[in-house]
Amino acid sequence: MSKAGITLETADPPAVPTVRLPRRRGIELALIVLAVLLSVYGYCAVGLARNGTVPPGAAGYGAGLGVLALVAHLAVRWRAPHADPLPLPIGVLLNGLGLVLIYRLDLEAPGDPAAPTQLVWSTLGVALFIAVVLVLRDHRVLQRYTYVCVTVALVLLTVPILFPAVNGARIWIRIAGFSIQPGEFAKVLLAVFFAAYLAANRGALTYAGRRVWGLQLPTGRVLGPIVAVWLVSVGVLVLERDLGTSLLFFGLFVVLLYVATGRTGWIAVGLLLASLGAVAVGRLEPHVHGRIETWLRPFASIEAGEGPNQLAQSLFAFAEGGILGTGLGLGHSVLIGFAVKSDFILATAGEELGLAGLSAIFLLYGLLVERGYRAGLALRDPFGRLLAVGLASIVALQVFVIAGGVTGLIPLTGMAMPFLAQGGSSVVTNWAIVALLVRLSDSARRQSGGGAVR
Repeated sequence: MSKAGITLETADPPAVPTVRLPRRRGIELALIVLAVLLSVYGYCAVGLARNGTVPPGAAGYGAGLGVLALVAHLAVRWRAPHADPLPLPIGVLLNGLGLVLIYRLDLEAPGDPAAPTQLVWSTLGVALFIAVVLVLRDHRVLQRYTYVCVTVALVLLTVPILFPAVNGARIWIRIAGFSIQPGEFAKVLLAVFFAAYLAANRGALTYAGRRVWGLQLPTGRVLGPIVAVWLVSVGVLVLERDLGTSLLFFGLFVVLLYVATGRTGWIAVGLLLASLGAVAVGRLEPHVHGRIETWLRPFASIEAGEGPNQLAQSLFAFAEGGILGTGLGLGHSVLIGFAVKSDFILATAGEELGLAGLSAIFLLYGLLVERGYRAGLALRDPFGRLLAVGLASIVALQVFVIAGGVTGLIPLTGMAMPFLAQGGSSVVTNWAIVALLVRLSDSARRQSGGGAVR
């Protein structure tokens, strides 16, 4: 370029070097191998403790779990190469430990084996994990199906009303010996709906409306639809006496509302409403009132000469475990009764693995939740951020509600411990949650250039 007789040459801007994100798939594979080996070790330890020999199916169990984990790893390596390397190995280890505990309890009740069925459901869960990772290339696609998700979720929650109650709750669909729990699938769909709706309306939720008692209340036009969906879902669950899932949905709603608006007042309002609802339901519903009475006086049945109830047996199991536990296969938690493989399976872990093993299990859950929150913090789009926080909160709330119930911290609510407990619907849904967290973490590292998520 020439100006005043002087020729100026404009140089091309320096090229920006391309940042190559570390994929960390080797770390994931190594952790998966460790998870499979620990699961096989637990399986062999049960056989040695009970029969003095290694179970004849140990090799097949290890090979099956290893193949499933390897195929899932290959799917992540292909479609989500920058994903967090921890969620998949954590899921494999928790699922493998759950199979070991159920197999151990099956030995006490050979006429009612549950481990083979649970293995089939686990296979379906890993298959769903693979399908989600392969098909869902961008999590933002889910935002297009906001109202489809909420419609399907409400249908799934309503259908069990038409079927007979099981153990006092109408949460199952049983047809020709086949049963599923639709509420497990509904929680993921409602998490997608809450995240999408709050992401689209977070400005109006935060700044519109009037201030009451120091809290900025949104207009009814904005807050009304999501409150209506929440009330309908919780109301249906109360009618079905599925108090655990209703508590889960309430906690999920409050957490996402707080994250979307940044208003701490919503936490206070949520705690107040939860307290009022708990008092009302506890006084009006006999089934819930009985559980509260058991929680307040867990040893009342012993004092009355009727023997220990389930909660008392659970507390005895935790006490017997001590610090290091009795050893896999050497406990007596089977005395808890019919729910020992589902609601109370954590008591078996506490008795046979002790406080040390139980702490390790809680650390695995905590790490899974933390990685979900970390991915949410790194994501730039509001929907992905809220979805990651919502999915991680589902796991956190489930663990708190179940662990609190079987240890006597809060009244029993009747839910399945993620991956550990017997329940096909639960294990399949939790694998879907892990798949979505893998997809979200991959998007987070791509958006941040690898610097925000470690």
